Amino acid sequence: MADNKKDFFKITLNVYDRSIPVNCSREDEEKYRKSAKLITDLVNFYSARYAGKKSDIDILYMVLIDIAMRYHNADEHNDVEPLMDSLKGLAAEIEETLGIEPTSV
Repeated sequence: MADNKKDFFKITLNVYDRSIPVNCSREDEEKYRKSAKLITDLVNFYSARYAGKKSDIDILYMVLIDIAMRYHNADEHNDVEPLMDSLKGLAAEIEETLGIEPTSV
């Protein structure tokens, strides 16, 4: 993240039918714009799918749930602890088979 206020600037994000001003760093600008596009795309998707059946608030909650699920799924894919546990087990088996002292991983 940027170290001082000079590194921040104001952008306007178009999210669905709203313009939202945001202060961000140059390095985060693309992420903000992609996030706004994702929200807009999801609102359009759910609005078309549930046209006349759901309120605008219900559509926004559906979008929030969708994004939260994407976050949790991505977080699970980034969890390396199970992989590390498997590698430690394999290393221990190899060391035992070769008759060498276990190493700490």
